[in-house]
Amino acid sequence: MSTISLELKDGIHVLTLINAAKDNTLTTATMREYLAAFDEVEQYQGETALMLTCEHEKTFCTGIDLAWLNTQNTQDSEEFVHLFETTLCRLALLNAPTVVCINGNAYAGGAIMASAADFRLMRADRGRFCFPEVNIRIPFTPVANAIAHLLPNKQALRTMMLTGAAYAGAECFENGIVDGLYDSDQLQTAGFEMAQKLALKDRTTYTRIRSLMRSDIAVHLTHLTQP
Repeated sequence: MSTISLELKDGIHVLTLINAAKDNTLTTATMREYLAAFDEVEQYQGETALMLTCEHEKTFCTGIDLAWLNTQNTQDSEEFVHLFETTLCRLALLNAPTVVCINGNAYAGGAIMASAADFRLMRADRGRFCFPEVNIRIPFTPVANAIAHLLPNKQALRTMMLTGAAYAGAECFENGIVDGLYDSDQLQTAGFEMAQKLALKDRTTYTRIRSLMRSDIAVHLTHLTQP
């Protein structure tokens, strides 16, 4: 069963999380879908941008499906972690601008995924952004740590990572975690309009500038993709 969908709309790639029944949690199959979607965006000829959003009314993504992960053997768990880290790095270094619309809770792996994007917009009246790893006894991997550190406010990041604090929209905006707050009926439009403006930039120049800003992520991706 598909957990995401990818649509090309007026030159913008819109990736929608559609596994609402499972709070858009992450599994090996989901990671493979993300990577296939990124392949499609990267192979697109012409200027574009990627907008990542979802159809859930209250949840963006609550991270790894822990119940599922606990049923996996060691080899399969290691495969998932590898694919998850590869997905994070691929999103952070995608050869097109990226915008995430956070229309609800973004927890754990979902918050890390959102951190990999260039820009984040959030619903003003609902949803929290949280790194609960310290409370659920799952330490950050080096790659996940590097992705979380793409967030600009290091003081707020330290608080979230070491206390598991969950920030609502206003707190996220005040701390620079998101770039804008919108009512639920305006969020998708705002995200799409931002993606359209970013798509006007020369794609090669944009991604080269961003890649220099994220050179440590490129090193991680190289290690992940080596035979």
